[in-house]
Amino acid sequence: MKTKSTMYIVQAAVIAALYATLTILQNTLLPGTASMAVQFRASEVLTILAIFTPAAIPGLTIGCIIANISSLSVLGTYDMIFGSLASLIAAVLMYLLRNKRLFTLPVAAALMPAIANGILVGFEIEFFFVEGGFHFGDFLFQGSLVALGELSVLLVLGLPLAKLIEKQGLDKKLLALNQQ
Repeated sequence: MKTKSTMYIVQAAVIAALYATLTILQNTLLPGTASMAVQFRASEVLTILAIFTPAAIPGLTIGCIIANISSLSVLGTYDMIFGSLASLIAAVLMYLLRNKRLFTLPVAAALMPAIANGILVGFEIEFFFVEGGFHFGDFLFQGSLVALGELSVLLVLGLPLAKLIEKQGLDKKLLALNQQ
């Protein structure tokens, strides 16, 4: 018999494994596309799952930690901390905003990874990797680049994935698994 906690752990583990694997694979095949300031990290499409299951919150966070501590991460320890914290904050906010819709799409929730990563990773880049001290204008520039990459993934891939999940009724199945 499947318990609620077992299904929650399994969902979180699968999401973490998928996120880490997709990120590392992308960075292996297309170096820098998943780890530089301007990036199109395809694995970020999985953040949309936070709208459908709370198990995505630890899953995305752990997946991001694994991806960022891999030897492929350019920013190393800082990215493990700031990038993973941004993923955690974004996933929590997405889950909280899951029912706010614009034309039946979870647009507000889909904006959260861009906002969280733009602020936290933008700060990380400006504070730790740009010489000459912290400059607010440069922080806004770095944060905007990070947010742009996030927005492109979530708007181009994430919202259509959310619509597909709902159209196929998978959202109800994901939530039902956590309620058994």
